[in-house]
Amino acid sequence: MKVSPSATPENNLDYRCVSILGATGSIGCNTLDLVRNNAEKFNIIALTGNKNVDLLIQQAREFSPDLAVIGDETLYDELKAGLSDTDIKVAAGSEAMAEAADQPSDIVIAGIVGVAGLAPTLVAAKRGTVVALANKECLVCAGDFFLNEIDRSGATLLPIDSEHNAIFQVFDFNQAGNVDHLTLTASGGPFRSTSLSEMKNITPAQAVAHPNWDMGAKISVDSATMMNKGLELIEAYYLFPVEENQIEILVHPQSVIHSMVTYKDGSVLAQLGTPDMRTPISYALAWPNRLEIPGRRLNLASIAELTFEAPDLKRFPALTIARDTLKAGGSLPTILNAANEVAVRCFLEERIGFLDITRVTEEVLNRTPKSEPKTLDEISHCDEVARVLAEEVVRSLN
Repeated sequence: MKVSPSATPENNLDYRCVSILGATGSIGCNTLDLVRNNAEKFNIIALTGNKNVDLLIQQAREFSPDLAVIGDETLYDELKAGLSDTDIKVAAGSEAMAEAADQPSDIVIAGIVGVAGLAPTLVAAKRGTVVALANKECLVCAGDFFLNEIDRSGATLLPIDSEHNAIFQVFDFNQAGNVDHLTLTASGGPFRSTSLSEMKNITPAQAVAHPNWDMGAKISVDSATMMNKGLELIEAYYLFPVEENQIEILVHPQSVIHSMVTYKDGSVLAQLGTPDMRTPISYALAWPNRLEIPGRRLNLASIAELTFEAPDLKRFPALTIARDTLKAGGSLPTILNAANEVAVRCFLEERIGFLDITRVTEEVLNRTPKSEPKTLDEISHCDEVARVLAEEVVRSLN
């Protein structure tokens, strides 16, 4: 099953109610910046955060949502106290996250990083609303299951990841059979030209310093290993009506061309822009219209040249691991994501080295039998088993 966009209700074109899952992260903050600059077009219904309660309080006081939710239940009292002089309802924990996703908004920004975002995003999908998806794991871990819910409810799925949003803008769903292949572009991360011997000593501080994009620590490390591009490969497979062998990855250090669609007649359609996440977010917020956003405009004359190169699969084995996982299917993409999340966390905690991230992930995949999960509980079980095994593998390296 593949996604094609549903029609947006006419009464939602000029004024929309918005819920943001992951308001305190990069996606959420950029979304609120757009709302701030287009206050006449949007009303915030719900905001959620994980641990950054101070920022969530600040956001809630500015945008006055009906509901503010903190994921960490130990921070509930602090959130409640910080909003005690307002009419904003406050809550905490996973059930409250689901409640936020179920609020009557026209669009839900799914910006929670990792598998933690799957359950609340599913709630939004089942409600049949517009889901603007920045959470790769919904499709990586539960692609068919998630899309079945989208199809069953009649929800509209709009990709926010810059690469998938770029493809969405130039993909002709009415002529999908005329598409030859998709090209996901990658900056190559901060270690595109770093030797393997040097990569052994990469520190977390170096890995989170992305040359083009301002992202959270986990996603920045995924960019540095190029696992993010592997996960995006899996995501693209579920978002667009193409086969795995019709998706290629191309390193483009300038991050100007965000992705391309090549048609059978040789035409290549690309979406270009500055590396600013507000562009794809604004496209989803206003779709099928467009917002005028502040910021630097693309000036090709000043950039002067755009360069491209094939990814180095020896230095970045995550790409091969992800593609092989997609081909194998079943529970393996869920296992891949879980093992990688644990490995990245352990690297950020300085428990393993940079090159160990993909080693841990590959070892977990090799040691975990493939299954065919059909329910959310079965998917969650696969995730939990992989995380336990990943911790065992990490301990064996020390």
